[in-house]
Amino acid sequence: MGFTKTLIQAGNGQLPQQGQNVTVHCTGYGKNRDLSTKFWSTKDPGQQPFTFRVGMGQVIKGWDEGVIGMSIGERARIHCTPDYAYGEGGFPDWGIMPDSELIFEIEVLKVED
Repeated sequence: MGFTKTLIQAGNGQLPQQGQNVTVHCTGYGKNRDLSTKFWSTKDPGQQPFTFRVGMGQVIKGWDEGVIGMSIGERARIHCTPDYAYGEGGFPDWGIMPDSELIFEIEVLKVED
């Protein structure tokens, strides 16, 4: 199990290292087990880019392992198996059912210490 990453647009910046802060735009798909239905996006009204410390377990495993290999400016689609997403608990508030596969379209905007 795990994730697959499909490049949408190549980046031209630095690669993040474990523990660095990474700021991303992200759109998540898989609401009610439909991989074409969006459940959340940092581009939605009232939302903003999301920052986390990569490789430190602050986010789902698919993000931690997928984003650490992405450079600034890169856009990719990360398809996560349930164990690399929200697992058997799901995330009911966002319409993510237990044991759901999810797809995230992620763009790395910034990397900082």
